[in-house]
Amino acid sequence: MKPLIAIVGRPNVGKSTLFNRLVGRRKAMVDDMPGVTRDRNYADVDRFDVPFILIDTGGFEPETSDRLLQQMREQSQLAMDEADLILFVMDGRDGLTPADVEVVEMLRRVDKPVFHVINKIDGERQESAAGDFYSLGVERIFTISAEHNRGVNDLMEEVVGALPKKTAHAADEDVTRIAVIGRPNVGKSTLVNRLLGVERVVANPTPGTTRDSIDTYFNCNKKRYLLIDTAGIRRKGKTTEKIEKYSVVDSLRSIERADVVLIVIDAAEGVTEQDTKIAGYAFEAGRGCIFVVNKWDAIAKDNASMGTFVEKIRMEFKYLPFAPIVFVSAKTGQRLGKIMTEVDAVMEQFSRRISTSDLNRVFSKAVEEHHAPLYQGRRVKFYFATQVGTKPPSIVIFTNRPEGVHFSYERYIVNRFREAFGFTGTPMRLLFKGREGRKRG
Repeated sequence: MKPLIAIVGRPNVGKSTLFNRLVGRRKAMVDDMPGVTRDRNYADVDRFDVPFILIDTGGFEPETSDRLLQQMREQSQLAMDEADLILFVMDGRDGLTPADVEVVEMLRRVDKPVFHVINKIDGERQESAAGDFYSLGVERIFTISAEHNRGVNDLMEEVVGALPKKTAHAADEDVTRIAVIGRPNVGKSTLVNRLLGVERVVANPTPGTTRDSIDTYFNCNKKRYLLIDTAGIRRKGKTTEKIEKYSVVDSLRSIERADVVLIVIDAAEGVTEQDTKIAGYAFEAGRGCIFVVNKWDAIAKDNASMGTFVEKIRMEFKYLPFAPIVFVSAKTGQRLGKIMTEVDAVMEQFSRRISTSDLNRVFSKAVEEHHAPLYQGRRVKFYFATQVGTKPPSIVIFTNRPEGVHFSYERYIVNRFREAFGFTGTPMRLLFKGREGRKRG
């Protein structure tokens, strides 16, 4: 399990700037107007010695009558509850405020590492002006400038050292790990219970690493599976905005540990923005994906209904054109057996390895039929391709100009590989590498 770090603090203290600095790219929207980040933003960070999940939050105002600020405070509180480590950011230009003092007092009661960070300290003059913050009586204060990368590396060296070590899971190549994700109230709990009730022998239900989540081993058709249940599954009747946002954190943790992800969508409500966000994490994590359209029995249908819904999914999830779609009713058990059939098929493709000779036969033909566009007036040449990994299938292609391969041509190569070898239900990773060691992936 990757540890989780939450960045919290008052509005406009530079939390999103620090978030972008740690992620290594501009992922969070940054603006001088307080309250630009009204929700939480998530990113996997692999740039440091210990990989972790980073959460950016909206501004935290301890006491306020403003409803928007209250909602932002709720989101910050949820992030802190889930985090393994907290970065509390204050504004060195504004100086110490009563709100900062109140949050510090609240954080004293938190039983997890808390790093107190003063941002916007751009030089020695601001450093001396930050003396008021030492009256907080905390063990250590870090002064940084997230915008200019001043002091950030020293901060992260200490942060990484304080992170809990990644939980080791026993290697079990015979088990397919299945995560069930989706918005609250889409029928995940009913689906989970149905899956565990069909031709199964349940053994060793043990608490998972996420609070209230359960890992359950079961057998189906003489094969072994691990069902990764999310913390929100058994919380029936709670569909508030707070729980809606909470589901994203838990989904991230579940996705990380899975081989195949079941993305559950409510047929009655259709595809929502939250569905696309959650599915996007599964794609970025490189997991096998299956769309499960639940409650199919609850809507009025005609001969075109299923085709129309498939078109809607393909339109909203253009980055997952390879993912199978299954229409089920967890309540009645309709088509439920189709899920496990698709899980087995996706897992086989997710773990598939192609010989170098077969790979290059298809790759050479694809290049001959459609050459890569010129880059800076020069032709992009390809030498050979080889598969370097599975789960997901990962292929390295050697070329003279790795930076010259346009994403549209990369997509063309991926499609040709899929036509020849399948890879149904699984993302593919292509890495273009030059002979001198230059890479683009």
